[in-house]
Amino acid sequence: MSEHHRKQLETQLWNIANTLRGRMNADEFRDYILGFIFFKYLSEKQRTYANKILKADKLSYKEVPDHPQADAVLEAVRTASVDKLGFFLPPADLFGTLAAKGGDILEDVKRILRDIEQSTMGHESEDDFDHLFESINLDASKLGKTYNDRNGALVDIFRALDKIDFQLDDTESDILGDAYEYLIGKFASGAGKTAGEFYTPQQVSKILAKLVTTGKDRIKSVYDPTCGSGSLLLRVTKEVKKFGMIFGQEMNPTTYNLARMNMILHDVNYRNFDIRNENTLTEPQHPGERFEAIVANPPFSAKWKHTPILQDDERFSKVSKLAPQSKADFAFIQHMVHHLDDNGQMAVVAPHGVLFRGGAEALIRRFLIEDRNFLDAVIGLPANIFYGTSIPTCILVFKRCREHPENVLFIDASREFEKEKNQNELSDEHVRVIVDTYRERVEQDKYSYLASLEEIAENDYNLNIPRYVDTFEEEEPVDLAAVSKELRELQTEISGIDQEIAGFCKELGIDTPF
Repeated sequence: MSEHHRKQLETQLWNIANTLRGRMNADEFRDYILGFIFFKYLSEKQRTYANKILKADKLSYKEVPDHPQADAVLEAVRTASVDKLGFFLPPADLFGTLAAKGGDILEDVKRILRDIEQSTMGHESEDDFDHLFESINLDASKLGKTYNDRNGALVDIFRALDKIDFQLDDTESDILGDAYEYLIGKFASGAGKTAGEFYTPQQVSKILAKLVTTGKDRIKSVYDPTCGSGSLLLRVTKEVKKFGMIFGQEMNPTTYNLARMNMILHDVNYRNFDIRNENTLTEPQHPGERFEAIVANPPFSAKWKHTPILQDDERFSKVSKLAPQSKADFAFIQHMVHHLDDNGQMAVVAPHGVLFRGGAEALIRRFLIEDRNFLDAVIGLPANIFYGTSIPTCILVFKRCREHPENVLFIDASREFEKEKNQNELSDEHVRVIVDTYRERVEQDKYSYLASLEEIAENDYNLNIPRYVDTFEEEEPVDLAAVSKELRELQTEISGIDQEIAGFCKELGIDTPF
């Protein structure tokens, strides 16, 4: 029943999202529809929690405004809600109340979204709700040319969403969370180059999450320095029975808001996540922290600016040169390694260039392998599996305390994919084989290879996968005698045809063509 409801919910939400498609591009209507879904979620969460604490008084939340001591009851609910949920919504401001009201609701919605943020001020949850709805501009002309047009769009969307049952009482499943992830993925598939800024394909997320949780059923902390919508962080939590804190950093303010909404909507309590909005490389927000699991899909070959202070930054100072200003890939990797706990595991997606480019990147590779011996595995992925780019990519796995410090595992999964329209995709079986090969650390002909540190040193720390995994397919030997015989037979056949043509030409009284 839950699986059926999940698919039904995904379809319903996507259909509602498409009511905005004609008004604006995918990036823009994504922010509106996901924001409204989130508002409805907060409302249902508030109503459910309030009903629970009012049950002993035989009172429902919608009945509170008519209660003789309404103000006192509401204040008690407010105090409990801000502590437990992190926010507060009075009955009159619930999503369902607005949807039923209809008429002119635009100004009400603007006020309520501000009030949700302000309800957290001075409380522990303030940072997690601060400017959370900033990307939802209800005065924008893209929502409608006139006030009435914009209000009409809101009324239609609110009424459509209000008909959908999010089933928040089903504590055994995360139906709404899965549907929300589905929507984010759908938006990413239509967002072109910008998709990589907020979404990692689900199958790649699974691989990264399974790699960093290998051998563990609980982790005390997980971190993503370029967390986008937060989907990758949430994926890691699904791979273990218990997790502690979620940490992340995201530079884009709109995507940062989406990540916080995603956490809350997946029922991650505000006390269990700490996501910050800043540039990870130049303004790291978690100095001194060490994390047990680290995952990331950083922007490929992003530009970053060198400053004198970075030369002395403890994340980078142990290597004589900084990663190139035109390619920050290794800067992100160094940042992640610096924050990796002694018992931690880290998996990062990167373009293939990090495996073999020279200059400063070669120095960093050598340092991480020869000096630190942190590199545990290199996994080649197929081309064209990420939104917005068709380049082949790889996953680098790092551990501070490696169980097999004498070698590095290379896996070439670049030819293992399924073609889907314009995108290549990894199947569940492809994911399973990659993860099993890593966990069992097995060599398989033309797929995986255990390279000794000496062999890597002999290759001058060049990690290009074909140097280690031989995928060359020998062609069958050519039988020259058989080919010669076949050519002679063809020549005899051609001569016979020529004679036949000559006979026809003679009968017609014309010259032969040869």
